[in-house]
Amino acid sequence: MTLRNHRGPYHPRLGPDPAIKELAVGTACGCGQWFGWTGLPSRGHGLHTAPCARVAGMDRQSESPELWAFLESLHRGEILSGTVAAIERFGVFVALDGGPDHPTLPGVGFIVIPELSWRHIDAPTDVIEIGQRLSCEFLQFDTFNAEVRLSLKALQPDPFQAFADRTVVGQELCGTVDRVLPVGVFVHVADGVIGLVPFREVHGRPAAGPPEDLEAGEEIAVVVTDVERPQRRVFLSRSKASRREDVELPM
Repeated sequence: MTLRNHRGPYHPRLGPDPAIKELAVGTACGCGQWFGWTGLPSRGHGLHTAPCARVAGMDRQSESPELWAFLESLHRGEILSGTVAAIERFGVFVALDGGPDHPTLPGVGFIVIPELSWRHIDAPTDVIEIGQRLSCEFLQFDTFNAEVRLSLKALQPDPFQAFADRTVVGQELCGTVDRVLPVGVFVHVADGVIGLVPFREVHGRPAAGPPEDLEAGEEIAVVVTDVERPQRRVFLSRSKASRREDVELPM
């Protein structure tokens, strides 16, 4: 498969597959944290230095010593600036200021979908565009692909923390159904915050009630049952008043 960026056509070593696409949907919609998804899988062998990844890294080091020296000079948390070079379904390539060109990819910098924004996005183009200037936080570098993993959202306020500061257990909220899955109903309860009304046990927590016939976009009343700051999760239940309103009275 041939893709095209501002420099012309290029061939990604590993393009997006259905599994990556499904994870992208889950993480972008804000549901990823419920299932332990902290990011998309690497297009290669990940950020860990497994034997095959180390071999690939050694090849990169000998082929592009300037690139490798640049990667090893970076420190976690460092702020890097650059220009969006290419946008794909699986992430965004960034040409970094002062950094060398990548021998096969559009840019040395790469941002996975979940690191683009704290909020729900349907596609990377919701928040960035080709040629846009960006400042990102350096997370780590991928030894397999010889690229810099970046986070755009790390430099943005986290709406979840603001939500947690003003919300208490037992508080009733009005939300909008984001999606309904076998595990439960995901409800948009604040800007950038999605909570779960579980239909079954999740992370040791009991179901909040039986499955309900709800549709995306429907407004419902919910009650906060727990807020987990480290995991950025909100557990919810349907309010009793809301349940009573759903019951049809006999004619």
